[in-house]
Amino acid sequence: MRKKLFSAFMSASIVAAMMSGCGLNAPATTDSSQQTAQDNTGADGEGTTENTENATTTDTESEYEVNEAAAADPAVTLTMAEVNPLEGTICGAMDMKFKEAVEAMSGGSITIDLQGSGVLGVEADILDGMLGGTGSVDICRISAFALNSYGCDKATLLSLPYTFQDRDHFWTFANSDLAQEFLNQSSEIGLGVKGLYYGEEGFRHFFTAEDKPITSPADMKDMKIRVSNDPVMTAMVENLGATPSPVSMAEIYPSLQNGTIDGAEQPTVNYQSNSFDEVGPNLTLDGHTLGAMMTIISEESWNNLTENQQAVIVEAGKIASNYCREVSEQKENEVLEQLKADGRNIIEVTDKTEWQEACKPIVEQYATGDLADLYQQILDMAK
Repeated sequence: MRKKLFSAFMSASIVAAMMSGCGLNAPATTDSSQQTAQDNTGADGEGTTENTENATTTDTESEYEVNEAAAADPAVTLTMAEVNPLEGTICGAMDMKFKEAVEAMSGGSITIDLQGSGVLGVEADILDGMLGGTGSVDICRISAFALNSYGCDKATLLSLPYTFQDRDHFWTFANSDLAQEFLNQSSEIGLGVKGLYYGEEGFRHFFTAEDKPITSPADMKDMKIRVSNDPVMTAMVENLGATPSPVSMAEIYPSLQNGTIDGAEQPTVNYQSNSFDEVGPNLTLDGHTLGAMMTIISEESWNNLTENQQAVIVEAGKIASNYCREVSEQKENEVLEQLKADGRNIIEVTDKTEWQEACKPIVEQYATGDLADLYQQILDMAK
């Protein structure tokens, strides 16, 4: 028999709202990590240096269905790693919603020990530990493309330039049977981790130094653009006529400031939260790649849960994913308005044909064989 559980998860002694002034209430967390700047991962293995605003906390009631069978199961604590700060970030809000839902629906039999700000390590180290079976991290939010280099070739399709037309296109995919097939690949090839659910933190855009705005690919000729050390991203910059520069995330700000690089790329929220707009005030909304995310759990941790607890984890993942969709778009719109108010040069790209044509060879290189059919299925989901 199932019953309703109404619980007040938000209090002034827990965590502040995810977004100050945007009318969104973040779920509660008991994370003990310090919310400090880290050079950790976002959508491309990177993170944000968050200048957290003064936020207010709102007491709110959340309603969940308690799985009474799971509530009667032995108590278990799962350690969850997040390389970004929990407050003020889209991925942090998604993580906290997952934690809230799991603990409520399991009736307290599952505790999520959510550790943010990279206190458990950078994404690559966490993944290596999870795949190596160290047991120190049970769950982790990662880039959707992070498992590419470990043999999950299907996820590569999600990072190809200009794959998703808009957010609705991505979420149509994320809620499809095909997306579940992509999530299952890590288990099928024996990596030792299981995909749970998807999220996103908005489209990624190029931003450049004050005297070097980009209005078309032609403007990128001979520019030095910082991208992550990923073959798809590197090829994209090269095909657009620029030279990829391998500076670290922490070096983007000073490198733009001193002219070592001409620009870089990030999701809009990360662009602002890292204060990159101060040294790279031109933001070209080309939307070359969506910052897709996924959350994974180690197979060992999954198998140690009861079937009832596993059901709770799956349902909570759906709730967290849907919540991400809501807060991501709202936060991005809010940030764009603030950037405009701050006088940043927001360059709209109304026709992406030229950009897409330049990157077409990358798609042809990676979307081959069996992957070509899967890629076409993704494209066909656009409305």
